Amino acid sequence: MKYLIVFLFAAWTQIYAQNIDYNTKDGFIAKGYDVVAYFDNKALEGSENFTTTYDGAQFRFSSKKNLNTFSTNPKAYIPQYGGYCAYAVAKDSNKVDINPETFEIRDGKLYLFYDAWFNNTLKKWRKNNVKGLQQKADQNWEAIKFQ
Repeated sequence: MKYLIVFLFAAWTQIYAQNIDYNTKDGFIAKGYDVVAYFDNKALEGSENFTTTYDGAQFRFSSKKNLNTFSTNPKAYIPQYGGYCAYAVAKDSNKVDINPETFEIRDGKLYLFYDAWFNNTLKKWRKNNVKGLQQKADQNWEAIKFQ
């Protein structure tokens, strides 16, 4: 009976659990950049030699050490808002692609931003009330994260 309950719970989780919509436009979170390296204030491209999958999304890392660090606590390194532009989620409730070299670590969390065509949203993020933008993005993300 115990095993039947465990099996049914696992099956229910697989059927009904929803993964959030991660930004994997180039096949990987953060366009293949190392999400652990960001916490050392470095934007480093990951290597095909150091990859893993978490919550249905693929991640690359620049070293075995960073892969192992991620594996011990993945939730600590996953970018906010599925790896979409934090500013766009806050301002327009939109999922916008990012420039993986435009990022911020704030309050122990990774935020990624769009930066192209004279539109650096990290600069806009910092010019505004960041705490207010974070709250608005958190609220908006709840409404769009499964779309």
